[in-house]
Amino acid sequence: MKILIIGAGKMGSFFCDLLSFDHQVAVLDTNPQRLRFTFNVERFTRPEQVKEFQPELVINAATVKYTLSAFESVLPYLPERCILSDIASVKTGLPEFYAGCGHPFVSTHPMFGPTFASLSNLADENVVIIKEGDHLGRVFFHDLYRRLHLHIVEYTFAEHDETIAYSLSIPFASTLAFGAVMKHQDAPGTTFKRHMTIARGLMSEDDFLLSEILFNPLTPEKLDLIIDNLAHLRDIVARRDSAAMKEFIDGVRRNLA
Repeated sequence: MKILIIGAGKMGSFFCDLLSFDHQVAVLDTNPQRLRFTFNVERFTRPEQVKEFQPELVINAATVKYTLSAFESVLPYLPERCILSDIASVKTGLPEFYAGCGHPFVSTHPMFGPTFASLSNLADENVVIIKEGDHLGRVFFHDLYRRLHLHIVEYTFAEHDETIAYSLSIPFASTLAFGAVMKHQDAPGTTFKRHMTIARGLMSEDDFLLSEILFNPLTPEKLDLIIDNLAHLRDIVARRDSAAMKEFIDGVRRNLA
């Protein structure tokens, strides 16, 4: 298959390496510096170069801020039946775009990234495939992700957004709150150091990505859950209520079981 990958960042390069020995792959990135370390692929720096390549599948690995504009830049140069796909962690605007683009589509979300995951061993990682997508496109990604031993879950766009509000917005917000009250420790404990590792990893992510994940319309109600539980915990601590603390801790253990 002829596959165009948009974006030569960490995930774009990952898909290049993954696909280039079984398919004819081209990668498009307007920054030539980011193409220096790609190999076994055709390299494009201008959208109009895509026309001659005639891809059958486009994988949009541009950052969330540029996902839609990246699609729009190549649309005039794509064959009519070319399947569009994205791997965006935030699907805002994508259902509407796909509905009007005139191309079949498939949307997936690898629930891992290069900051914390080992891209050479993904057996413990998850991936979401959106149910509304093109059948052949979904089959392609099912096969691809199975080869990586990923755990595959199918969600609708709406179900995906609900999942992201839990699995990304809550830990992101909790980590930001931890970082916001941070001060230097000369002798940090193990738990503190682990939290610091998570916080520094999160802060290495793109600011726009962090914002867009937290701007999920479902995030405020999840933040309310955090605020309510912190208020309850603060009250227990202020009263030094051992019985209430035991009940609170037991509830947390049940949630984590």
